[in-house]
This record gives sequence, C-alpha cells and structure tokens, in this order.
Amino acid sequence: MPREIIRTDQAPQAIGTYSQAIKVGRTVYLSGQIPLIPETMELADGDMEAQIRRVFDNLTAVARAAGGELQDLVKLNIFLTDLSHFPLVNQIMAEYFTEPYPARAAIGVAALPKGAGVEMDGVMDLGG
Repeated sequence: MPREIIRTDQAPQAIGTYSQAIKVGRTVYLSGQIPLIPETMELADGDMEAQIRRVFDNLTAVARAAGGELQDLVKLNIFLTDLSHFPLVNQIMAEYFTEPYPARAAIGVAALPKGAGVEMDGVMDLGG
C-alpha cells in the first residue's frame, strides 16, 4: 500500500528525520507533538494547562491535514515528565474528545525535546 506524507503549516514542522504523519490506506500514524507554536517553533508560554492544550491543538491540525479529526484517533500515547499532571490531562482531554475515547497509554519520562513537559502521538483510523 502506498504511503502518503502528511504536512501542514498549522502544526510545528518536523525538527528531525520524521514526518508530521504518515497515511497508509485509511490509517494515519501521527508523530509526537510537543507544545511548540507552529509560527515560532518555540514552546508555548504558560503553565502545564497551556502546554497540554497546545499539544492537542497541534495534533488536531495534523489530523485535519490527513483528512480526519482528533476524534478519529483510535490510540493516543501521552508522555509526561511529571505524572502528577495526569488528572489535568484527563480534564482537558474531555474537552477535545467524546466517547468512544481512544485507547490510551500514559508514560512518565525523564525528559522530552526542548524541555517540554508533555508530548503526545497517536494512530488515527479514517474508516469511519
């Protein structure tokens, strides 16, 4: 099956040897997003809430560029440098998703690129 590279200026550009997303058939693999502002490629100012929202906004932009919506995610991976922020992730996630929620993993990590406190990636199904 051919692979389609997904690109959008509405999300941060890749800062390494990867694509924002790859579409294979009706499945889209979204690369990890940290709270970078697309226009400046700088971390979002503010607290952890601002960082989490920026990540969800970045994922939304990539999902839309691939022809879907965030709600089409079937798997979401969340990486946090401080797992005490997990309740906040749940609270904010409820504003971006409705049931059925994607399968999910939350992983505590020692560090993330550019000193971010949160990163998320996922898999999206465009099959409806």
